[in-house]
Amino acid sequence: MVAFGKATGLSGDTLYLDVNQDIGSQLLPFDQIVKIAAANSPLLKYQDEVINSLNAATAVTRSQLLQNLTGFGNYSGGNQTLLATGVPDANGRTGSIGQLTNGWRVGIDARISLYDLFGRKHQIRQAEATQQAGERQKDVVLLQLKRELITIYQDMLTAQQVLKIRLLDEQASLTAYRIAEVELQKGRLSAELMANATTRYVETKSISEQVKGEFLKNVHTFEALVGVPIQRLKRN
Repeated sequence: MVAFGKATGLSGDTLYLDVNQDIGSQLLPFDQIVKIAAANSPLLKYQDEVINSLNAATAVTRSQLLQNLTGFGNYSGGNQTLLATGVPDANGRTGSIGQLTNGWRVGIDARISLYDLFGRKHQIRQAEATQQAGERQKDVVLLQLKRELITIYQDMLTAQQVLKIRLLDEQASLTAYRIAEVELQKGRLSAELMANATTRYVETKSISEQVKGEFLKNVHTFEALVGVPIQRLKRN
C-alpha cells in the first residue's frame, strides 16, 4: 500500500492506494467518473447559466411584439345622458353619434411598425441561433473536460506502473545494502563495496521518491478535475 497524503477536501483522513493493484479496478468506471466531473465542473455550470440567459432572451424576443399593444379601460358614472356628437359627412352635412356619458369603456390600441411586422422573424431566428450556439459551446466544454480526464487518467496509470517498477528496484537495492552491512561487520566486505551498495540504494530511493511524487501529482490533479476526493471515486 502506498500512502499519498491528505485527500483533498477530507481533513484528518489519509488515503491509501494499492500500487500493486490496477487503479482502474480500484476506481469507478471511467464513464461514471466523467459524469461526476461534468456535474461538478464550474465551466459547465457557468455555461448552463449562459444557456438559461439565452433562453430568456429568446422568450423576450418572441413576446416583443406585445409591447405595441396597449389595453385601456375606464368607467364613467352619470344619469344616462345621451350626448350627440356632430360628425360632418362628405357633403358637409353634420350627422350625430350618440354616446352615453356613463358605463364601462374598454379596448385595445395596436400600433405595429413595418419593422416589427417584417423584421421580427429575423430577430427570433437570430435569438434562436445564439441560443443554439450557447448549447454547442457547452458541448465543446464537455469534450475538453473529457480529453483532460483521459489524459490525466492515463498519466496516472502510467505513473503507477513506473512506480511499481521503481519500488521493486528500491527494495532490491535496500536488501543488497543490508546484506553489505552484515558482511562489512563480519569483515568480509571492503569499505569500497559498502560505499557502492550505499550509493546504489540512495540512487534508487531518490528515483522512487521522484516517481512517487509524479504519481501523487497526477492523483491530486485528477481529484481537482473531477471535483471530489478520489476515495469517493473508489469502488465499494
